Amino acid sequence: MANQPHLLVDEGDVHETALIPGNPDRVDRIADHCDESELVAENREYRVVNATYDGVDLTICSTGIGCPSAAIAIEELHNVGVETVIRVGTCGGLQTDVEIGDMVVATGAAKEEGTSKRYESETYPAVPDYDTLSTLVGAAEARGEQVHVGPIVSDDAFYNESDEYVADWKEAGLLAIEMEASAVFSLARRRGMNAGAICTADGNLVAGTQKRADSEEELPEKAKNNVGRAIDIALDAVATL
Repeated sequence: MANQPHLLVDEGDVHETALIPGNPDRVDRIADHCDESELVAENREYRVVNATYDGVDLTICSTGIGCPSAAIAIEELHNVGVETVIRVGTCGGLQTDVEIGDMVVATGAAKEEGTSKRYESETYPAVPDYDTLSTLVGAAEARGEQVHVGPIVSDDAFYNESDEYVADWKEAGLLAIEMEASAVFSLARRRGMNAGAICTADGNLVAGTQKRADSEEELPEKAKNNVGRAIDIALDAVATL
C-alpha cells in the first residue's frame, strides 16, 4: 500500500520535478503536451501522472481547489522525494492591463488564506525561489511570449471577494488573484523545495469579467489558448531546470 494517504504514491513512484495544476483534467492536458505519459494514481481531487518532455522526466499532480488541498499535495510530494513544484493554473486579473488570456508569473503571493498561517506567521513571505522564477520568465522570453511578472494574492473566499477587497488589492499593485500559490510557496520554502507559479488570467475582477457561477465553460475562449501556451512555458522551464 502506498504510504501517502491522499496521493496514493510512495518513494520511487514520482520524479524530482512536478507541475501542479489545480484541476485534475488539466493534468491530462499537460500530459498531452509531453512526449509520453502514464497514470500513476488517482484519488479524490488528486490525479498523478508521470511524463517525459524533451528527454526530461517529470510528474504532473493536481492539487484541487484552495490552499488546504494544495498543502496536502505539497507535503506528500515532498515525502516521496519531489524537489521542485511549479503551479500551472488560472487567476483573475487585479490590474487593468491584465487582460483575459494574459499570463502572470508570480514573484510572491499575499496570504489571504488560513492554511499557511497554521505553519507560520503571516508576516513571513510567500515567495518562489529565484532559480524557478527566473527560469519561468526566461522560458517565456525564449518563446517570444509576453508575461506579467509581479506579486499576486491567494484568497480562500471565492464568493466573498468584495469590491473593497478588490480595490485594496489593486491599490497595493497586486497583479492577480488565485487560490493556491501562497501555501505552495510557503510550504516549499519550509520543506527545502523549489517552487514557482505561472497562471493564465480567466477574467479580471477590476473590469467585472471574473468567472461566474452561471458560466457554461471553465475558461473563456481567449484563455483556453493561453493555458496551452503557459503549459509549454512551464514544460520548457522543467527541461531547463
